Amino acid sequence: MHLSSPLSGAATVTAVPSPSPVRQVADVVAERIEQLIVDGVLKAGQLLPSERRLTEKLGVSRSALREGLQLLRARGIITTAQGKGSVVSGMTRLDASPLMHLFSSQPRTLYDLFEVRALLEGESARLAATRGTDADFIMIRRRYQDMLDAQLQDADTSVHARLDHAFHLAVCEASHNAVLVHTQQSLNELMLTSVFACVNNLYHRQPQKRMIDTQHADLFNAVTGRLPEQARRAAIDHVESVRDSLNDIEQDEQRLVRSTLRLEGWA
Repeated sequence: MHLSSPLSGAATVTAVPSPSPVRQVADVVAERIEQLIVDGVLKAGQLLPSERRLTEKLGVSRSALREGLQLLRARGIITTAQGKGSVVSGMTRLDASPLMHLFSSQPRTLYDLFEVRALLEGESARLAATRGTDADFIMIRRRYQDMLDAQLQDADTSVHARLDHAFHLAVCEASHNAVLVHTQQSLNELMLTSVFACVNNLYHRQPQKRMIDTQHADLFNAVTGRLPEQARRAAIDHVESVRDSLNDIEQDEQRLVRSTLRLEGWA
């Protein structure tokens, strides 16, 4: 609305043109795709479905869809490459930041990370057991079975680590807490470093490996059995147990180094 200058004596009102129907629908398209991203249905780095599939799923015209996608590009929510389609942007990009480089390059921060994991994964498990749907539990069961299958196939450590991480992420996604899910996803590479440390150092030690298998089973059963407090405790116990085992190994290695130096006359 426009008001004339008070000096003109009387105020005249000029109506602002209404937004076009296409623009209104485009806003709805953008909002619905943003909701899919927030809910974790569409993930960072994931290619959006084709225009034809999106128009069918969203029930909009192709022109409205393109307007909506343009809004998302302007907001930095998606990026589009010629001939490759649109991809969900890595909005937080914490993994690429200098801070994340410093964290990953300093071994002592590994134990800080385990403290954060215990907080995040404990609450994720509790909420997953409370809010998880049958569809969520199907995904958790698939990720859990993937871990078991990899053990039977004697997969390499990188495969074990990624499957282990995927299982914990599936539990987190079942929490239906968008901030919790995106926080964990934003720390994805950093989280993987702790999982790699676990796999590389503990999987070939049978007592520790049996303990980890039991802890994963306890977490799986508590979440899918809808036992919130047991699920929270299982997640925390698992993370803290892995942390303690790695710390014990590190202390043993340091003692070995010191005793070897003394034996060789360096101390």
